[in-house]
Amino acid sequence: MQSGRLEKLLEFLKNEPNDPFLKYALATEYVRLNDTVKALGYYEDLVSNHPDYVGTYYHLGKLYEALNRKPEAIVIYEKGMSTAQKQRDNHAFAELQAVYREAAGLDDDDF
Repeated sequence: MQSGRLEKLLEFLKNEPNDPFLKYALATEYVRLNDTVKALGYYEDLVSNHPDYVGTYYHLGKLYEALNRKPEAIVIYEKGMSTAQKQRDNHAFAELQAVYREAAGLDDDDF
């Protein structure tokens, strides 16, 4: 069943190779399958080629943190907050700000 979902997503991506939602779904599926190398590839592709896809930043940052790459996570959270502000996506901004503060070791007094 797990590989069935992955197979379907990969097939969809063949037909729509520039669809950011499919790339995001694949990255998420690879995280679920513990294939961090492939997940990183899709998330990093999204940040490079679809920088306005704001959902990417939270999950890529969390993956960086899980891989003990906190400085990279902090940079990604910052980029995500900027993107969310430009899009006036207050919900995404708040989520990114919360994980950014935690990763950077900041508390409420630091803002």
